[in-house]
Amino acid sequence: MEVRPHRIIKRKTTKLIKVGNVDVGGNSPISVQSMTNTLTTDIKETINQINSLSDAGADIVRVSCPDEDSTKALKKIVKEVSVPIVADIHFHYKRAIEAAEMGASCLRINPGNIGNNKRVLDVIKAAKNNNCSIRIGVNAGSLDKSLLEKYKEPCPEALVESAQQNIKLLEDNSFFNFKISVKSSDIFLTVKAYKQLSEVCNYPLHLGVTEAGGLLTGSIKSSIGIGKLLMEGIGDTIRVSLSSDPIDEIKAGYEILKSLGIRSRGVNIISCPSCARQAFPVIETVKLLEKRLAHIKKPINLSIIGCVVNGPGEAAQTEIGLTGGGQDNNLLYLSGVPHTKVASSEIIEKVVNLVEEKIKD
Repeated sequence: MEVRPHRIIKRKTTKLIKVGNVDVGGNSPISVQSMTNTLTTDIKETINQINSLSDAGADIVRVSCPDEDSTKALKKIVKEVSVPIVADIHFHYKRAIEAAEMGASCLRINPGNIGNNKRVLDVIKAAKNNNCSIRIGVNAGSLDKSLLEKYKEPCPEALVESAQQNIKLLEDNSFFNFKISVKSSDIFLTVKAYKQLSEVCNYPLHLGVTEAGGLLTGSIKSSIGIGKLLMEGIGDTIRVSLSSDPIDEIKAGYEILKSLGIRSRGVNIISCPSCARQAFPVIETVKLLEKRLAHIKKPINLSIIGCVVNGPGEAAQTEIGLTGGGQDNNLLYLSGVPHTKVASSEIIEKVVNLVEEKIKD
């Protein structure tokens, strides 16, 4: 995807860490994450879902480990997948130790839930011994009681103070291979917390609006929160948290990155909402093209515009463009240059064939 000069975002350079074979922070690409929703003890289904997420573009996948059987299952799971696995740990520190020993690439711990400092120190030791990174996962819904007493309610200052306390704990024990998140379901709280944290630390930040909601509402909330932070150069890895198929999280994550010109994957369709001027059924055409081109991984831009008002201008900015014309004279463009006329009934096959040819070049 071509990045226009006015779209260039100056990203803050943070400390580079490793999550398995994936670089996070520094000048590395912003990674896209999701999380399985299968029972981790159902090893076959969990492996299938992780591989599906990887195929959809996931760089890192998180897996919940609520009990000992789940952490034991990790040993088989990590051998059958190609992406790094983050073990999601809550409440019981022993699960984190077991997960590190079973081959997890990263441990996601919420210090407000994990227990006292002694338990956190045991987790750090296990991470060190197994070349495992850590994510400090601060969440507005599970802050330490002392911080809630101090601040009376979840607020940016409380989230940042929690993060700083745990940063110090890891640093004091010579552990530096970690990233941090300070999430809330409230967009304003989330954005303010991340901005404050970015000013006082140089560790990579994992962005997300937690418990954002269903596919539509969650995608919108996440786009606003994550997008605003990314536009200000904050963030090194993202997860769009949706009450939906985890693959939708990956798709939404890439759409956020694509819209900001940060990272691109697959087909990006620029299309009009349609109106009485449309020369072909734009909405149905776009739906069919999205379905037919869903397997494409190489970045490519299409413009599908129903009439000549904006069609030629959009076609000038995309590899393949289609502008609706009167009397079934729709015009296809290649790299902004008029290529051929195409009947409305032939649009789908023609565009799909052109895309397939283009990605072979």
